[in-house]
Amino acid sequence: MDSLDLFAQPHPDQARLQALRELLHRYAQQYYVLDAPTVPDAEYDRLFQELQALERMHPGWIAPGSPTQRVGGKPLEQFVAVRHAVPMLSIRTETDTEASGALNFDNRIRKELALTESDSPVEYVAEPKFDGLAMSLRYEHGVLVQAATRGDGETGEDVTQNIRTIGQVPLQIEAASAGAAAHFPAVPAVLEVRGEVYMRRDDFEALNERQRQRIAAGEKGEKTFVNPRNAAAGAVRQLDPAIAAQRPLSFFAYGLGEITPPELGGPAFVTHYAMLQTLKFWGFPVSALVDIACGAPELIAYHQRIGSLRDQLGFDIDGVVYKVNSLALQRQLGFVTREPRWAVAHKYPAQEELTTVLGIDVQVGRTGKLTPVAKLAPVFVGGVTVTNATLHNEDEARRKDVRVGDTVVVRRAGDVIPEVVSVIADKRQPDATVFTMPRMCPVCGSAAVREEGEADYRCTGGLFCSAQRKQAILHFAQRRAVEVEGLGEKLVDQLVEAGIVQTLPDLYRLGLMALAALDRMADKSAHNLMSALQASKQTTLPRFLFGLGIRHVGEATAKALARHFGNLDAIMQASTEQLTSVADVGPIVALSIRTFFDQPHNREVVEQLRACGVVWEEGDALAPEATRPLAGKTFVLTGTLPTLSRDQARDLLEAAGAKVAGSVSKKTDYLVAGAEAGSKLEKALALGVAVIDEAGLQSLLTDDASMPLAQHNSQSPQGVAIDPDTTHREA
Repeated sequence: MDSLDLFAQPHPDQARLQALRELLHRYAQQYYVLDAPTVPDAEYDRLFQELQALERMHPGWIAPGSPTQRVGGKPLEQFVAVRHAVPMLSIRTETDTEASGALNFDNRIRKELALTESDSPVEYVAEPKFDGLAMSLRYEHGVLVQAATRGDGETGEDVTQNIRTIGQVPLQIEAASAGAAAHFPAVPAVLEVRGEVYMRRDDFEALNERQRQRIAAGEKGEKTFVNPRNAAAGAVRQLDPAIAAQRPLSFFAYGLGEITPPELGGPAFVTHYAMLQTLKFWGFPVSALVDIACGAPELIAYHQRIGSLRDQLGFDIDGVVYKVNSLALQRQLGFVTREPRWAVAHKYPAQEELTTVLGIDVQVGRTGKLTPVAKLAPVFVGGVTVTNATLHNEDEARRKDVRVGDTVVVRRAGDVIPEVVSVIADKRQPDATVFTMPRMCPVCGSAAVREEGEADYRCTGGLFCSAQRKQAILHFAQRRAVEVEGLGEKLVDQLVEAGIVQTLPDLYRLGLMALAALDRMADKSAHNLMSALQASKQTTLPRFLFGLGIRHVGEATAKALARHFGNLDAIMQASTEQLTSVADVGPIVALSIRTFFDQPHNREVVEQLRACGVVWEEGDALAPEATRPLAGKTFVLTGTLPTLSRDQARDLLEAAGAKVAGSVSKKTDYLVAGAEAGSKLEKALALGVAVIDEAGLQSLLTDDASMPLAQHNSQSPQGVAIDPDTTHREA
């Protein structure tokens, strides 16, 4: 009876099942989203049990959007990686916690928009900055199909089963009524809702009380949580959804990711505020504290008002967020690096407490930075128990005059990193000694140097220092360096911690047996990694140089060095004077390069990599940039080219002496446009900028006799970049 034919026939159980689902969805929204329940819990439970009974009788009718599917599925062995269709970008933080922070942001926006004092104030949306975990919810045809964490912004983890346990998250978006359709758009075929998963303070206290009872009862492996955010993070990343369901989580929506179709039109998507109201109409919880603010005075008033309510809220916040309300202006303002120009997070002053300095250690970071760290008598501040606090650098430690045994004021800077604010001088012990930064790396013994104009000392043993080992490997293996596909952070952690890989050449000495012995490393994965390592041996000189992780040597500098000198030996032997003759290489960068190659262990690593078969095409130095055919010309790339990736086209242009910019302006000489070109093409046409296709680009490049096109193609990285103007991005 549970065949598909049954759906074409009237059946009383089917009608009752559908009615129950609709009732329970409505009651759940009233309870979780609107905070206005209309039926007692007992009535909800009775209807829920009736639905469960019907679905047991007719298992073929169970749907992913059913209220019974909030908790289900077997425990996972591990989380699956999810590539975000639209990156989950970070928001710039305004460190000035006073009123001037809002004023700074408004001034920047008005300057970017070329507004004068006589122009109207900019309209913003202001909202609390929730202290939780960013989450992306993907709906297809109105049904929740995936939930993913932010991760690194590009790739997160699939936590769908755990997010299903959150009552505020709709499992299925109900269709709009005919009357409402005039004011709100229909739910798109693909809808990604961005928001924050958090734990309410009362739920957190109740959870910790249960944990304390379990600990008292002798249950092993139980612990209390230090703050709501940590508890929420632990619940989201719990492999067993049944356990996650026991840890109450909540959700606020604040933006969108991917939408298909991308342009829904209508008034609902003219402003950010209207978009939030649409999400609320679709059944997503939107904070009641979200408000519209016109100009800096209203932003300041909002910051002060929410700050005064901070301790009374039912959840933790660490600031407020301002966003330009007009979506058209958001698109006009665009992004800088990986942050939207049209949004900022405005923090509140951090909380402070007194404690005692038990000692001062020096930690070596993943990039070689030496940081003095005060070891503290444990103190609860900013929601966590703090035992370490940064002193930032030698100058800061001396300025504050922090010594062992001192009583100090500790603050969680930005509610994240604990720091020592000041010393209570009248409590100082007579034998306290002044801190001095060591001139040798405490981990590997290499020289610790402080560059001119820099506040920090850094270890010079980049490819040798064990503290920097993981970072060095990850940097070397990334896509824009030699690119070892599949060699991610977790695998590097295993290889380093097991002692299998200690330096970069060890990567190319890996064997299948060593890989297969790693936890959760299947034979296929081991073979794939071996193949990726073999493929990475064929690289280019710029990629190899960039992969070495020399301080101040980014992709552009690596390309400039390769073009100028032609081969690695010439670069390694170049004096600082010769290095500064390279375009964009100043004295500081030249000294950094010279210092790197003056370290015997760094040169040894390079020679061992060569001995392991890492090769690239070398040649004579290219002609000076001024003599190259496209010198002085500025290009912008947009859309998808037929045969060249974005990186390949950029390499070709830079080798010909051109500058490649990220946005179109009056100074742009050419726009190279491919398929699905976005707003850059419209702007170029409006400004009268010359627009060419790939064939036109190749025609310009044929004059570059110093490096034929075929050679460029063979040396360029693979893959096609996505034009940021063709997708809607949400911070």
